[in-house]
Amino acid sequence: MPPPLRLVMLGTKDFALPTFLALVKSGAEVVALVTQPDRPQGRKQELIPSRIKQEALRLGVRVEQPEDVNAPEGIALIRSLRPDLLVTAAYGQILSAELLGVPRLGGINLHGSVLPKYRGAAPVARAIQAGEAETGVTVIQMSPRVDAGGMIAVARTPIGLDETAGELEERLARLGAPLVVDAIAALADGSAKVIPQDPSLATKAPKLRKEDGVIDWTRTAQQVHDLVRAMQPWPTASTHWHSTAPGKPPTRLIVHRTTPVEGSGSPGRVLAAGPGGLVVAAGTGAVRLVTLQVPGKKAMPAAEFLRGHAVQPGDLFGPESIG
Repeated sequence: MPPPLRLVMLGTKDFALPTFLALVKSGAEVVALVTQPDRPQGRKQELIPSRIKQEALRLGVRVEQPEDVNAPEGIALIRSLRPDLLVTAAYGQILSAELLGVPRLGGINLHGSVLPKYRGAAPVARAIQAGEAETGVTVIQMSPRVDAGGMIAVARTPIGLDETAGELEERLARLGAPLVVDAIAALADGSAKVIPQDPSLATKAPKLRKEDGVIDWTRTAQQVHDLVRAMQPWPTASTHWHSTAPGKPPTRLIVHRTTPVEGSGSPGRVLAAGPGGLVVAAGTGAVRLVTLQVPGKKAMPAAEFLRGHAVQPGDLFGPESIG
């Protein structure tokens, strides 16, 4: 029986953690975890290690945190670890051709979509935003082109009607972990079948920006609902409440949960604000705001929000400045 492959795992975000734990549990020789340097987080800007780093230290796995893994010193580090294969998931850097040439088997990556759809940094959020009913994960051979390598394994799953990007990403991470373990076993014994991607079917999933969360009330109710789900947990969806009360400035609101409902009116116009909930007209249909938040305050159910904020039917939700 051949010796187990020497693996170097590259991962930073929580999406990578189930794969890392599955590799360790499988008995694979994980010689090191390479993860991004600790970054300042929170209001106090404290250096907080990622969960995957904490787990690696707990399990006694060597941890390395190069600033740039593609720099000469980063490549020298990987070479010194003598890996047979690099395994990546949500690492945070694109690996160069030179780096991928160090291990004899190159590298594989767990991606949060069924490729070639949604290549890029935000496949989970972009799939929800687009109203997809199904998504999945793909294990690919890595290439210098982003998410363009041959496919080794795919698993699919339906997307819940109210499922957020954060919730779905957590499920996909668990779905993909055993897939990676099986793909490595197939690579080790030579049974892996690599299927090229069809570039004509490729779509992009660009990195999320804060402004992506601004709600466009001219969209359909379902599209608004999908945007709100897609923007959780970051950057979150938002809008501004324009009261009809004289002299009241617009109030920015973060929208965490919604439900599409029947209703019609001018897009962004408040249709109901009372015991029946807070309902806003969309381009087609209407949206009930379930959970929302004033920045700096806690998130709360709409009924609680309405007790402290005199939203009235006829008020307008929309951009900060309305011409």
